[in-house]
Amino acid sequence: MTYSFSDIDHEYMQQALDLAAQGMNTTTPNPRVGCVLVADDGAVVGSGFHHQAGGPHAEINALNEAGSLALGATAYVTLEPCSHHGKTPPCCDALIAAGVTRVIYGMEDPNPKVAGRGLEGLRCAGIDVCGPLLQTQAMALNVGFIKRMRKGLPFVRIKLAMSLDGRTAMANGESKWITGPAARLDVQNLRARSCAIVTGSGTVKTDNPAMTVRLSDNDRQPIRVVIDSNDQSSKQAAIFHQTGRTVIACVHSLPMDLNTDKEYWYLPEKNGRVSLHHILLKLADEGCNEVLVEAGPTLAGAFVSEGLVDELIVYMAPKLMGSTAKPLFDLPIAGMQEAVSLDIQNVTRIGDDWRITAVPII
Repeated sequence: MTYSFSDIDHEYMQQALDLAAQGMNTTTPNPRVGCVLVADDGAVVGSGFHHQAGGPHAEINALNEAGSLALGATAYVTLEPCSHHGKTPPCCDALIAAGVTRVIYGMEDPNPKVAGRGLEGLRCAGIDVCGPLLQTQAMALNVGFIKRMRKGLPFVRIKLAMSLDGRTAMANGESKWITGPAARLDVQNLRARSCAIVTGSGTVKTDNPAMTVRLSDNDRQPIRVVIDSNDQSSKQAAIFHQTGRTVIACVHSLPMDLNTDKEYWYLPEKNGRVSLHHILLKLADEGCNEVLVEAGPTLAGAFVSEGLVDELIVYMAPKLMGSTAKPLFDLPIAGMQEAVSLDIQNVTRIGDDWRITAVPII
């Protein structure tokens, strides 16, 4: 069924989307959701967003704010209200009990436990249900949750920094700093929204990164995963001495409990190395919606060549590093017919640098 939505409907749904975005860094493994309750006279009587897993959902926060004013109101919610008992009761039941008469939703819930059941429950209770509205924007908020629910894999984003001539480090490995402070702060926001950060043992050895989120308003650290097939990383590496979890992904043929001070994931191998596909399966099993890969050309190239990348974020600095410097990807390509085509979706200036957002064309 096709619905006709007014400019006011679009305005209130956009408010709900803006609210949902406030949970960008905190809701994992749950989706980011916002809700606005509007009375017949057009007044907003309640609003809310989902803050974190285990806490009230967006609809409950909005209903709590509205109180008795929710009776007869229209609910604008970015994601179909849940219909199952999880850590919290079903939101569709709460909307029905509050006397909401109309629900406009942004998108259906891809979770198989919901998947239209919430909308059907509302309709059966006599509530007028309309949607989707601003579905593209609603889906963009939850690309990782959608992919995990539909395909059992997280959304994979690769972050790269390069010079204008496509180089990432000098021949001797020196790479700090290619980009400026503004770009590095932008990377902090990418890390903060991610459920996990994946890197390789080569990067750990060469750069000794902490791979942490260092934002003043952040108190959640993504899982840090070091792909180290044969457990060769130094115990003294900075990444193993940070707040939160750091795990080593190694091949399952290695002896168990190699170092009891480290956490290991023993995974199937491919060509003598940890299978990247199985790493992503494991991350999805851990509830990871969005994964950020921060690695050197070898691991970055492997993710691309195996078709496991959903989005590339490339920070380009206005400098030339020369032909002996290291390339962006270790990606052997024999001819133009093998070239990886990309759809450039956005180019934005970040300080003195440029951020290019691209997705592989499959």
